[in-house]
Amino acid sequence: MRLAELSERSGVSTATIKYYLREELLQPGRRVSATQAEYGEDHLRRLRLVRALIQIGRMPVATAREVIAAAEDESLDHHMRLGAATQALPAGPEPDAGDPATETARRTMETLLERLGWYRESDEDEPAPVRRTLIAAVAALVRLGYPCGVEHLLPYARLAEQLAVADLDLVEREPTPEGQIEAAVALTVLYEPVLLSLRRLAHAEESARRFT
Repeated sequence: MRLAELSERSGVSTATIKYYLREELLQPGRRVSATQAEYGEDHLRRLRLVRALIQIGRMPVATAREVIAAAEDESLDHHMRLGAATQALPAGPEPDAGDPATETARRTMETLLERLGWYRESDEDEPAPVRRTLIAAVAALVRLGYPCGVEHLLPYARLAEQLAVADLDLVEREPTPEGQIEAAVALTVLYEPVLLSLRRLAHAEESARRFT
């Protein structure tokens, strides 16, 4: 397909597509003349990913480029490529190393992850960004005196395991490794607000059941 058709099918303006090409977020098309290129279904799928990252995930262009580069790193096995791509997504706040609550949260996380079988010794010196975000979140709970011990957090972790199965079942529907990597990133970005909204709706239903 030509650029105009790619724009029509993707819902992305030709000017934005040209910008994505310049920023190397979208792979070049097959050159058919000095001024025209041909695009395929891979370009259409990549545009969906870029839109998810930038428009839905509010990700800076430079970070989106890093995510895409990680997804395309063929030196890694499939599991590592999936992990590299999703780990490149923006994380939350960093834990305050000087806060005593941070050390309490770190110990809680180590115990929780060992209980779950998710613990990695390589994370001791430099935990993955998402684990650092988790430590910061639990440290905030510690400071405010809310329940956040291992037994309080374990049910949430067990539910997260079930969500991971559902997520990867969706990812595996994609027929190619590249499609699976792009789906993993896009679904991480797009499904997090879905999960938050469903949780809040469930709270409202449970509250109505208990208190009315």
